[in-house]
Amino acid sequence: MDKLKILIAASEVVPFAKSGGLADVAGALPKALRKLGHDVRVVMPRYYIVDREKYGLKPMAGSLGVPMGVIGEEWASVYEGVLPGSDVPIYFIEHERYFGRKGLYDENGIAFSDNDNRFIFLSRAAMQLAKKLRFKPDIIHANDWHTSAMPIFLNTVYAQDPDFEYTASVLSIHNLQHQGKFYKGAMDVLGIGWEHFTADELEEYDGINLLKGGIVHSNAINAVSKKYADEIQTPEFGWGLENLISHYSYKLFGILNGVDYEEWSPAVDTLIPSNYDIDTMAGKKICKQALQKTFNLPQREDVPVIGLVGRLAEQKGITLLAEAIGGLLEMDIQIILLGTGEGWAEHFFSNIASIYPEKFGTYIGYRNDLAHLIEAGSDFFLMPSLFEPCGLNQIYSLRYGTLPIVRATGGLDDTIDNYQPYTGRGDGFKFYEASAEALYGTVKWAVDTYYDDKEGMMHLVKNAMQKRFSWEIAAESYEEMYRFALSQRFGISKKRN
Repeated sequence: MDKLKILIAASEVVPFAKSGGLADVAGALPKALRKLGHDVRVVMPRYYIVDREKYGLKPMAGSLGVPMGVIGEEWASVYEGVLPGSDVPIYFIEHERYFGRKGLYDENGIAFSDNDNRFIFLSRAAMQLAKKLRFKPDIIHANDWHTSAMPIFLNTVYAQDPDFEYTASVLSIHNLQHQGKFYKGAMDVLGIGWEHFTADELEEYDGINLLKGGIVHSNAINAVSKKYADEIQTPEFGWGLENLISHYSYKLFGILNGVDYEEWSPAVDTLIPSNYDIDTMAGKKICKQALQKTFNLPQREDVPVIGLVGRLAEQKGITLLAEAIGGLLEMDIQIILLGTGEGWAEHFFSNIASIYPEKFGTYIGYRNDLAHLIEAGSDFFLMPSLFEPCGLNQIYSLRYGTLPIVRATGGLDDTIDNYQPYTGRGDGFKFYEASAEALYGTVKWAVDTYYDDKEGMMHLVKNAMQKRFSWEIAAESYEEMYRFALSQRFGISKKRN
């Protein structure tokens, strides 16, 4: 098959900048596509946290002109590097006013007031960079609202541009809750013409919705799991766009994210005190002991440790956990939490740790080494999300033999098979109702299994560690979606010269 030229734009990319799962995908998918033979380029902002020296970034010659509608032409510098462990080029758009700040999207939880201009600029800069590089992409791949202006630009200001004559667009939705809603004056910054300010395109309640425009204009849409692709067509998970997405369901895919097993595997993990695998599990006991010691908990081999790593946000089900925590801590268990987020949650769980110092350990913040240690040293991993487009921690947990306890939503439902005690099948524990009672009952089920069903636990751990969600498989699905997008835009017979 013909190899494709693919331009991927994202607001965050591992290891350079990360706030969520988008960064993991943007850092791993391009490498997997490159292994399939495709010519992939990645574009992201050069935030302050991106260390040019650490990553060996080199400045490109000349400046990049970026038309910004009524604002006029803005100028940016471009730095070039590669995704670590690959030869995939990544380009960093440097613009002091837009990206020369510590936060990616906000500061102290307050969104930057110019986020519309910042990410319209990123979207337009990515298109202009392709022209500067003389890189004529077959596919432009936008991610979330931050770069969803790219499909809009492709169909408007670049509609007659020979550099994009044979280009189709794809938009990945990693979290539909965040849509890029702004004052309608941003239409003048987009510079695409007010005829596109309609309910069928960008207009919503007399403002603009960038993600909505991206959904309308892209040739294919991807939600990051099959279950999430179904869920976002319902009022419960559609965040007001369910009817629009249902209307465009013919171009909607649900491709589950893969995992980088070179980083997330206990056999090769350099951040844990002892490596182990399915045949030699002694290292997991050492990791458990080290985890308990790190969080000042009694070093007991016989007690189940339940780990949590993630944002302390409503989406992640922290309210359910807060409601259930008193009952949970009456059990003979230990719980370890790593995360940062809503102020009340940080205070609440810090307070719980001080009340139950022998049962609850917490670190408010994020440390990658601790995340790896929690995955390796815990017996269970709790993800009580209200919604979860894909989720990665539950997939990491499987590999580490740390059994997931999850709410059956989105990617959590797609990736975890519920334990069946009579057959020994399954690799985790699921609950369905978004309630503290359901969470409590399922944790109790898991804990009872730990204490009373040793053989069942062994089956579960082996089942979990044998499961694989590789980027190689996911990349092949993305390749199919790219070819679908091209057929949507040009018809099957249209070929590049």
